[in-house]
Amino acid sequence: MKFIKNKEGHTNVEEADMLSAYRRTGDLEILGKLYNDYMTLVYGLCLKYLKDEELSKDAVMQIFEELIEKLKKFEVSNFKSWLYTLARNHCLMILRSNSKHVFVSLDNENMERPEVVHLSIDTNNESQLLSMEKCIETLPEEQRLTIDLFYLQQKCYKEVADSTGFDMNKVKSYIQNGKRNLKNCMERNGRNE
Repeated sequence: MKFIKNKEGHTNVEEADMLSAYRRTGDLEILGKLYNDYMTLVYGLCLKYLKDEELSKDAVMQIFEELIEKLKKFEVSNFKSWLYTLARNHCLMILRSNSKHVFVSLDNENMERPEVVHLSIDTNNESQLLSMEKCIETLPEEQRLTIDLFYLQQKCYKEVADSTGFDMNKVKSYIQNGKRNLKNCMERNGRNE
């Protein structure tokens, strides 16, 4: 496929150095080299969600444009996981704007993993995504905020604590309680349908 080329990957140390260099200089060539290693995976993820080659190609380029700004604002420690989340959220926003929704599993196995190992996800249950979105809105502010930072933005406990001003024990408690409340709400909504 001419659209996407994937050269040999960089080590985590090289990626960290490239991220640091990009943040310092804003050099798009550095960012392009880093992103190039993941374009195939991002394209595959977009294709899985969007189910359209042209839309997926456009999304790959739009995600790169998002990276230009977001990597200047956010300190990223695991680029692959962070990029996965960014790409998934980008696709979900496209689907939402087209009134097509995608299910994202919130089971314990996926919620507790520190990083995403591969870029595959089940995308077949629209009603559960709607339920999840509604349930997130019903969480108390502290739980909603910490769930968003920890799971959706993939921040570590310390980063969540620094962003919110909550102490570490409160952060862990809000995340645990928020996850339980979210699961309970989704189960209630599932029974009511």
